[in-house]
Amino acid sequence: MSATDAPLRVLAVDDEEPALEELLYLLGQDTRVGTVIPAPTATEALRRLGRVMEAGPDGAPAVDVVFLDIHMPGLDGLELARLLGGFAAPPLIVFVTAHDDFAVRAFDLKAVDYLLKPLRKERFAEAVRRVADLVAAGQGPRPAASAVTSPALGDQVPVELGGVTRFVPIADITYVEAQGDYARLHTRHGSHLVRIPLSTLEEQWRNRGFVRIHRSRLVALGRIEELRLDGGNVTVRIGDRTLAVSRRNARELRDLLARHVAGRVRR
Repeated sequence: MSATDAPLRVLAVDDEEPALEELLYLLGQDTRVGTVIPAPTATEALRRLGRVMEAGPDGAPAVDVVFLDIHMPGLDGLELARLLGGFAAPPLIVFVTAHDDFAVRAFDLKAVDYLLKPLRKERFAEAVRRVADLVAAGQGPRPAASAVTSPALGDQVPVELGGVTRFVPIADITYVEAQGDYARLHTRHGSHLVRIPLSTLEEQWRNRGFVRIHRSRLVALGRIEELRLDGGNVTVRIGDRTLAVSRRNARELRDLLARHVAGRVRR
């Protein structure tokens, strides 16, 4: 199978569980569809798409098309489509909605199709055919994931607060604390809770200068103002916060800090 007739790679986004399940079922019944990534909100779709991108050409595949609801809490489908349109190689968009009054705005955003709920199997299959034809014709994002870049995903983290989605620059984050399946991002101006495991952030942000100092904490190396050894205890100071460093992580942290300082001195 050539790259142009490979199974489609799909991101499916809907905040209503029955609607998302129906969408996943219909996609699973179509032989032209391969990988399907579900997301219950637009913000979660951005996170999952970001993880796909950061996997690179040897990891998870890129996404060819997003099947996207419009009315969702926080970031809605039209806003998400607008963000995706800013990518270097944007995925195709198919809107799936119960409302027919957004069609003009949807096609202004260069949507491939606009499906109305309840979905009809034949009409859904036609939308998939349109996507498959565009991808086969080279008008879809067949390049590897590493060729896709976006400041909104690469340099910022989407967070929700009171139904509003904000984008927090990673450069503003000083340290991160694990809270179950969530992580709390600390900046100089406050903190934000996101549903991303600390282990995922550690892996994705390792090359951005974040290092684990404790099983429940990551810190930005460049934000450490003081490293203190008091008997057998090691702590770091970031702003007005003093954070404990586990014995397991202390040696690696000292080595990384020494290299970081040496690099700044050479510059």
